[in-house]
Amino acid sequence: MPKRKEFIMKKLLIGVLLAGLMTGCGANENTKDAKEAANTDKLPGILADGKLTVATSADFAPYEFYDGENIVGIDPEIVKAIGEKLKVEVEINDMDFNNIIASIGSGRADIGAAGMTVNPKRLENVDFTDTYASSTQIFLIKKDSGIKSKDDLMDKTIGCQLGTVGNDLADEEFEKVSAFAKYSDAVLALQNGKIDAILMDQTSAEKFVQANDDLEIMESDYESEDYAFAIGKEEDEAKELINKAIKEFQDDGTIEKIVKKYK
Repeated sequence: MPKRKEFIMKKLLIGVLLAGLMTGCGANENTKDAKEAANTDKLPGILADGKLTVATSADFAPYEFYDGENIVGIDPEIVKAIGEKLKVEVEINDMDFNNIIASIGSGRADIGAAGMTVNPKRLENVDFTDTYASSTQIFLIKKDSGIKSKDDLMDKTIGCQLGTVGNDLADEEFEKVSAFAKYSDAVLALQNGKIDAILMDQTSAEKFVQANDDLEIMESDYESEDYAFAIGKEEDEAKELINKAIKEFQDDGTIEKIVKKYK
């Protein structure tokens, strides 16, 4: 074969090989994209769009509160860890606590993460994931109030946050109850003498005591309560994936580490 013809043939062969390699690379990229899309498609229910929209009430330190413009705390950090585990984006929206369950029912939120206690009343409208934390209800009072026991509160005005377990207990046991949209508003009312005590979660009450020298905690005889994330009743598959993540984070110490960070 003449040298010029041989040279042309080699160039053609190299071109064919390069074209094959380029096609192969494109195919690999397309395969990768297809696999990623397939993984997203495999996520069930509220996770299918690759985004988890979370409703919270960011006035409940250490579970959720503002640090500048950012919502931080135990719940947001656990939820973000779940999102990372499931490879979905997490969006956290602040609202009044009393609107969280309704937002799940309307589809404006996928889950509620706000130190929510599992109880029969809430289970009428939503389901819950497995428990990730627990606490108990106590009374937040002023140091100079003279209040020593729950009996001293029977003719007093009890404050609480609207829609909470504290709200339910106060309505059941006391005649004078004043419910507030935000705990911060209830604390201000307590300090100004408009109410006599606040029935609330102990862990959050401890944060208010740390920040206010004129307040103290009076313990109660209420039983411990379990916290979980609220989720729609038709979301069994998504709930199962979230529960698996919670279990993993409990077993490997992730949740314990997060709780210690904020307490």
